Amino acid sequence: MNIEIPLGKRTKKYRFFEMLPGILSYGAIILLIVLSIANPVLASIYLLTVILVAFVKAMAISYRMISGRNNMERATQVDWSERLNDLENPKGAYARLIDKQSKKLLYKQHLENLRLMSAAEEGYFPKPSNIYNALIMPAYNESIEVIEPALKSVLGTTYDKKHLIIIFAYEERGGVDIATTADTLKKKYGKYFHSFHLVKHPKDLPNEVIGKGGNITYAGKWLKKYLQQQNIAFSDVIVTTMDCDNKPHRYYFDYLTYEYIVHEDRKHLSYQPICLFTNNIWDVPAPMRVVATGNSFWNIISSMRPYSLRNFASHSQPMDALVEMDFWSTRTIVEDGHQYWRSYFYFNGRYEVVPIFVPIYQDAVLSNGYTKTLRAQFVQLRRWSYGASDVAYVGNNIFNKKRTTQFWPSVARFIRLLDGHVTQACIALIVAFGGWAPLVLNSEAARSVAAHQLPDTVSLIQQVAMVGILISIFVSFKLLPPRPDRYKRSRNILMVLQWLLMPVIAIVYSSMASYNAQTRLLLGKYLDKFDVTEKTTVEMNDQNRTRDKKKKAFRASSGGK
Repeated sequence: MNIEIPLGKRTKKYRFFEMLPGILSYGAIILLIVLSIANPVLASIYLLTVILVAFVKAMAISYRMISGRNNMERATQVDWSERLNDLENPKGAYARLIDKQSKKLLYKQHLENLRLMSAAEEGYFPKPSNIYNALIMPAYNESIEVIEPALKSVLGTTYDKKHLIIIFAYEERGGVDIATTADTLKKKYGKYFHSFHLVKHPKDLPNEVIGKGGNITYAGKWLKKYLQQQNIAFSDVIVTTMDCDNKPHRYYFDYLTYEYIVHEDRKHLSYQPICLFTNNIWDVPAPMRVVATGNSFWNIISSMRPYSLRNFASHSQPMDALVEMDFWSTRTIVEDGHQYWRSYFYFNGRYEVVPIFVPIYQDAVLSNGYTKTLRAQFVQLRRWSYGASDVAYVGNNIFNKKRTTQFWPSVARFIRLLDGHVTQACIALIVAFGGWAPLVLNSEAARSVAAHQLPDTVSLIQQVAMVGILISIFVSFKLLPPRPDRYKRSRNILMVLQWLLMPVIAIVYSSMASYNAQTRLLLGKYLDKFDVTEKTTVEMNDQNRTRDKKKKAFRASSGGK
């Protein structure tokens, strides 16, 4: 079965599925307008149905948010390094721990894993001492001030560094500066790991869009040759892709390796940590804090929904699976989410994502200047929203006589995928303005009791939904890293007041970014370039402002010459 995204002209069926998210997202708004003009009562019924469904989803999301956050807190308190060591000799560890009393779920699961491994034949489960982790860190033109803290964080993990292979995958199109940074990092940190490799991704390779997929695939193919030279079995290697500004939790690689070993069908699994955008959350403007916190919440919530969990940003997959399916797609700018579907269809539906309940910390969007930061955030969300392109890929593979996956389970996945993108685009607009549509668009609507009371009804539902906002505020403070010394306690007040921006952010960023991406697919104006999110730090911005002031002062003193 061909699992590649088509190049050039699409078939009529593929184009239909590309257009479908946009058709439904625009159609939801158009239907409300048409019903408001034609029949205010039907418009009211339609609107209340949509809002009530959204309300029920919001309540479920709030519950999963709390449960997911609790799961993460429990997982981060476990010594995964010690548990991984127990797997080296499961019989001895089981005999030592069986009499220890504990009501903790994770402890009981660990005991059960040890029991099963003790009863298995020798060699059925791999030993931790035979496993290697390979970390691919793609980079474009990021500064060493952005990359080095991430590498220090990797060095600070509890995993045995002599079993950790670093591949710093940088772009040729990034220029001389990133190459110099790569050399500096290798000289400074290479000695601490099993090995530290620099892999330069050539520019303008055929059949590649300009994006991360081509870079990490090129690095993956280089790693394949290296492992063959070292006589390391592909099945003994777990590959993690992690952006160069990401900081893994100290137990991440131990936890990941533990889960890889205890799962029997490990080749057909990938592993997804909880991505939290909190590295620089105190430094970014309020709108970016709301977006970053919302994205963090969604990743926590997703960890509680294994049936719909997808690869996102940093994720891990066995090397033997990657080699067999030729790594990641080089034809899409959303290679992370697409990797789920690529794997799902390659392995004929025998593929799942295992949640790893410890975080990988990422940067919220911060560029050089407030306006640039606002724009950069929109561009990032537009790129993520372009995951709607997977609707066509999935639909084309499911509604196909040659499909190799079970039909109804695949259809259920397709509906959840489509619903997610349509909801993200239109629901904020409908909730915000839909209640007034019949009264504004139909002069006779004032006579309709349903239409006249609709704004008050919608407002009441929104007030009840405020419970979800209060839960979000509470959880957001639990996720915050310590406040930097450069900020006063009054900054905490701003962290609460920022949630007043939530309705505006939902429309301007989430909704508009989704419509932008879906409109491109609707019109066939494809995104063929990964718009790299500029990464900077507050210290770098301060230095830039100081330098600019000095330049202005110099020009003023020299008469503007």
